[in-house]
Amino acid sequence: MEGFAAVIQQNNTLTGLDIGESGIITAVGGEGALRQHFLDMGLIPGVEVSLEKYAPMGDPMQLKVAGYELTLRVADGEKISVRPLTADEKKASAARTAAGILSSEGTSPKGENPAEPGSALLEHPGLGEGGRYHVKKGEHPLPDDARLTFALAGNQNCGKTTLFNQLTGANQHVGNFPGVTVDRKSGAIKGHPNTEITDLPGIYSMSPYTDEEIVTRQFIIGEKPTAIINIVDATNIERNLYLTMQLMELDRPVVLALNMMDELRGNGGSVRVNLMESMLGIPVVPISAVKGEGVEELVKHALHIAHYQECPGRTDFCDKNDHGGAVHRCLHAIMHLIEDHALAADIPVRFAATKLCENDKLVMDALKLDQNEKEMIEHIIVQMEEERGLDRTAAIADMRFQFIKKLVAATVVRPHESKEHLRSLKIDKILTGKYTAIPSFILIMGLVFWLTFGVIGLALQNLMAAGISALTALTDQALTAANVNTVLHSLIIDGIFTGVGSVLSFLPIIVTLFFFLSLLEDTGYMARIAFVMDKLLRRIGLSGRSIVPMLIGFGCSVPSIMASRTLPSERDRKMTIMLTPFMSCTAKYPIYGFFVAAFFPKYAWQIVIGLYALGVLVGILVARISKDTVFKGEAVPFVMELPNYRLPSPKNVAQLLWEKAKDFLQRAFTIIFLASIVIWFLETFDFHLTMVTDSQKSMLAVIASVIAPVFRPLGFGDWRISTSLITGFLAKESVVSTLNVLFGSTAALMASLEPSAAVALLVFCLLYTPCVAAISSVRNELGGKWAAGMVLFQCVIAWICSFVVHLIVMAVM
Repeated sequence: MEGFAAVIQQNNTLTGLDIGESGIITAVGGEGALRQHFLDMGLIPGVEVSLEKYAPMGDPMQLKVAGYELTLRVADGEKISVRPLTADEKKASAARTAAGILSSEGTSPKGENPAEPGSALLEHPGLGEGGRYHVKKGEHPLPDDARLTFALAGNQNCGKTTLFNQLTGANQHVGNFPGVTVDRKSGAIKGHPNTEITDLPGIYSMSPYTDEEIVTRQFIIGEKPTAIINIVDATNIERNLYLTMQLMELDRPVVLALNMMDELRGNGGSVRVNLMESMLGIPVVPISAVKGEGVEELVKHALHIAHYQECPGRTDFCDKNDHGGAVHRCLHAIMHLIEDHALAADIPVRFAATKLCENDKLVMDALKLDQNEKEMIEHIIVQMEEERGLDRTAAIADMRFQFIKKLVAATVVRPHESKEHLRSLKIDKILTGKYTAIPSFILIMGLVFWLTFGVIGLALQNLMAAGISALTALTDQALTAANVNTVLHSLIIDGIFTGVGSVLSFLPIIVTLFFFLSLLEDTGYMARIAFVMDKLLRRIGLSGRSIVPMLIGFGCSVPSIMASRTLPSERDRKMTIMLTPFMSCTAKYPIYGFFVAAFFPKYAWQIVIGLYALGVLVGILVARISKDTVFKGEAVPFVMELPNYRLPSPKNVAQLLWEKAKDFLQRAFTIIFLASIVIWFLETFDFHLTMVTDSQKSMLAVIASVIAPVFRPLGFGDWRISTSLITGFLAKESVVSTLNVLFGSTAALMASLEPSAAVALLVFCLLYTPCVAAISSVRNELGGKWAAGMVLFQCVIAWICSFVVHLIVMAVM
């Protein structure tokens, strides 16, 4: 009997749907922030949802809701109850599918729309026209010289950073997966120096689920920008407008930027902008951030509403006729009760009332209500729940989505299924297919590393190395011919050219790897990797979302550590950050390239790829042990939107490559330049500042000999190698420049190091503490104790692994 009941229960949830089957959500289970996140993403009672597929390992699952793809785990899908479609609902769904219409709501409106044949072209209202907005009582236009601040807010992956670059002329990196922006970035609007616009991390609602979303909420509520520019993906308007309504409830000047209108129009859709403005009560400007269309008009409206403090014409989205007006009466009763508290806390009363209904503890604490008031509010909400037939959070979400449904039905001409979506479905049959996903991932990553280290990058590196060698020889000859002082000659050739030049030759490798990583980001494949790898990563205690920071870690640990903010769990964030440095960053490649060229030239790219694989394997082993010790618990739920595949933007790719090349060159001519000079000085003089002929009598030899014994069991107890490892804390590339300065030639290094010791040294450099910049990022994210712990932890791991490898290689050889 119990087994039968379990089957019935399963068939009433999302997991009971067959692939391709649809159902109507009847209840959303779970609790806390996760349940709120489900509701904010559009998983509310009454909405049609279809099961698209399962990941290759059977978990997570991919759903289609409100025209977009959403992933969540099977265990979470069992918390969402559904019912089968009725006969009429099946007919309507089949008709929409046949017509290629993406959403389950409404049909195309007729009349005022430039995209419709024979429609009347109505001019877009000018600044402040139409009586849509209001100015708060007591508010006056700001002085002409007032500094105007803007928050650029929107859902993840809606084009915020692209618009930010258009508005400011900045070159922030953009990508095609959720969570590219994980920190605030600010700049002045072009042509308006007295403005500041801040690009905020993507957020689905004002109920934050991850650390990056908290950054956005705190800025909008706490720092009170003059106005808000809300960017909305016009191809996924229902879900995006949910945040818009919450921003309007803040009763601040808001302008709505309808982005990707070119894509919407290209698929047969459009928007009745004037009617949408009228119904929302805020300016609505259609734009294409990628092409720069409509951006100038957007700036004019943003400056106008900010200067004149024109707030939304409405903040009340209740329908008093639906369900007896239970939600309407509840919210207005609470608003009357807390009005004075909201005024004292400087929180808009409507926003505060809805947040109290959603059990928002931060707002509750800020209002400083007494116990009697809290009990009265609870009674009001309970009464609403009984009348409405939904719990409080679901009722508030439903109220917003019901308004959105009516707004969209009246103002949006439905697009047919887009070329981008059809293309994505075809590609996903291979890249996320049951039997092809994992082989495809291995093949793609293997191809990336092979092309980088064995073909393209290697060829470019050889050209760069030849050029640097030629320049060094010419400079040496010129200095000799000019009879330059011996000390200065040594500084320039043995210090600067040998140190910095040896590192510069690896620039092509680093740029090539970043090129391929940029392609993975821009196409949208990163999100698919997270979907495919989630179940595998859960076995070591992580979520599939952790794969994105880790893959970024192959480029650089600093943005990788910052990208961990997209993870909603502090446990997952800490664990991901501690594991990220095991993913070998490009700064370590000069070390690999230098040693394999000297000791193992016949197997260069195979050894390099083997090192990258070893880093991953050690990270997996450490994660598996940590899961049962330091980081006990389960990985966070996997709730993520899957964007359509898009062709990489040449401008974006070129911009990223230039930034990484510039960053590398800056380090080469600052940190590595200074380190090379310091190492040269300490290696050239003794403590009496007398130039030495034997480097073992130098200051550097005396200092480094103190720690050299620590590395003797690993086979590289030479003080010069110990010194290079110390400089590696500043920048990993400094290891190579230091070795070149201290040994003078590759032959001298090979004479002092056995091949088994060279292998052990490679493993140590792979695993030991990342650079100062990465450690600083860890300190900013987790605090000083975690940063110090990481330094010690990774050095210990590196020493143990190097010792084991040294013994194994010695036994084999």
